[in-house]
Amino acid sequence: MAANTKTNRPLRQIAEAFEELALALKSGSGDIQLAPFCRACSRVSVLFGYLGIAFKFAEKDFVDKIQSLTEASSSSATLQALVDSDIKSGSVRGGSYSNNLLLVKRGLDMVKVLFERLLVTRGSSLRDPASVAYAQVLAPHHGWAIRKVVAAGMYTLPTKSQLLKKLNEDEASARVDMQKYINASASILQYVNNLFLSRNLDI
Repeated sequence: MAANTKTNRPLRQIAEAFEELALALKSGSGDIQLAPFCRACSRVSVLFGYLGIAFKFAEKDFVDKIQSLTEASSSSATLQALVDSDIKSGSVRGGSYSNNLLLVKRGLDMVKVLFERLLVTRGSSLRDPASVAYAQVLAPHHGWAIRKVVAAGMYTLPTKSQLLKKLNEDEASARVDMQKYINASASILQYVNNLFLSRNLDI
């Protein structure tokens, strides 16, 4: 593995950022601060970029939505405040901050499923793990045209070893950081789901 510095290891940065969020959620007021949430999510956007054209649309959409939520953090300190503000103004649907939060949550969920599949899949191909993650999380919300583009893009995915090289990881270190993200993101994703469901909002 190349230089072992934290700044050169995006996967470790992702894992640590979400571990910090999960710890803050567990030990804090039961809410998630919006600004740290956005910073953690911005780490994940790098991963979409490394997956190539299959997820190019997801990368752009993910980055755009994070930028929107980052701007919202100047007026809404927490995720709860963000959603409640939209409810109060009657603007939950469409291109609202709440809708953007939901779309970001789906991106995080897809990465979680991708990591889960990578940890149990043998071989060097990313196609099966990525296809399962996309089909399970994002495909139900996409039209035929986007699903077709993604399906074609799956054949251009890097191999697992190529992805690990880009992330500056070896197999062992990557497994540790992937598992850390899976564990930490679970509570974050559940929190966002509960935030919407408790307010009778569709997820």
